[in-house]
Amino acid sequence: MENSLPSDNAGSKPEAPITSRMARLRKHLKHGPLAIAVVLLAVVSQGWTNQTGALESATSRKVMPPVNVSQLNGGRWKLADHRGEVVLINFWATWCLPCRQETPGLVKLSNTYRGKGAAVIGIAFDEGGTEAIQDFVHEFHLPYPVGLVEPESSWASSVESLPTTILIDRGGRVAKIYMGAVRESVFEADVDRLLAEVRSPKSEKGS
Repeated sequence: MENSLPSDNAGSKPEAPITSRMARLRKHLKHGPLAIAVVLLAVVSQGWTNQTGALESATSRKVMPPVNVSQLNGGRWKLADHRGEVVLINFWATWCLPCRQETPGLVKLSNTYRGKGAAVIGIAFDEGGTEAIQDFVHEFHLPYPVGLVEPESSWASSVESLPTTILIDRGGRVAKIYMGAVRESVFEADVDRLLAEVRSPKSEKGS
């Protein structure tokens, strides 16, 4: 596992090691629902970030707390409904430039893995209505569901950098977290690794 994950942009601040990020996430996973939180170092990244490090080991992964959000076009999206799939939860906002940079890759990823055991959801951090979010969805032709952060959601204060993405394995456990714009090829490689894993009876039982 890499010790640091510097941005591809010269002069940008280095990111916290994956091990540090996972340690922080693990700590908050113990404190009840939706305090998942990606309480990480706040990093402003205007370019691609290099996050090709290893996944969290299967034996060290913690179960993701319940995720249940209202969707832009109605209904609810629940992580529990996707148990058995690999899931990428992408936290973003329409005003976030790295989010716009990253989104076309997520669109391709969603289309590539549709019906193949992996799913993507974007959770928007915009405030003041959904018009800008709808425009974003139409501009990028998002094929995946878009969730909305409710005002009372703990996510609003716990996710300190956008975009932030959480990769969930088929047993509902956190395998990796990413901060900043991530290339499609990085997501694809990590998703493929999780799809290739044999799901253990232990993770089945705990789902």
